[in-house]
Amino acid sequence: MSVKTQSSPSIPVIETDRLRLRAPNMADWSLYAVFMASDRAAHMGGPFTKAAAWGMFCHDVAQWRLMGHGSLMIDKRVDGTCIGQVGINAGPLFPEHELGWLLYPGFEGQGYALEAAAALRNWGFNVLGLKTLVSYIHCDNDKSRRLAERLGALLDETAERHDPEDVVYRHVVVPT
Repeated sequence: MSVKTQSSPSIPVIETDRLRLRAPNMADWSLYAVFMASDRAAHMGGPFTKAAAWGMFCHDVAQWRLMGHGSLMIDKRVDGTCIGQVGINAGPLFPEHELGWLLYPGFEGQGYALEAAAALRNWGFNVLGLKTLVSYIHCDNDKSRRLAERLGALLDETAERHDPEDVVYRHVVVPT
């Protein structure tokens, strides 16, 4: 009998001046579940049950194996505190590759989401070789809309979306 193993895509660790973007692990589940069960998940379709949040958490991890990209947890480099998540999503539920982000309570307004999203956007274009990247944002989520604009993304009113209440921001390649 012959046994062959498939190689797994490696999950990158991406570092910025203040942040480390790294693979999710089980220690991240409890904070993620609390966030997804809260009103803060409303612009993502939540709040979610624990079972639904678990499925989303597993989806974030599984995409690395299935598609070579997925979600990364955002840690502060200074002390290792996990402050949220940033990810590139794709698959049958997404018309295009999507850049998404979330920050846990208490970490907004400090530029962390901008720094993490810019780093993963650049990785997606320059390392993964993506040709397009969008962010699907609920039309009432003003904070995420402003963040997409600060990232240089442009509103694309003609882009396909899976949720009619979303607006689509198209990211542009930033040369490295």
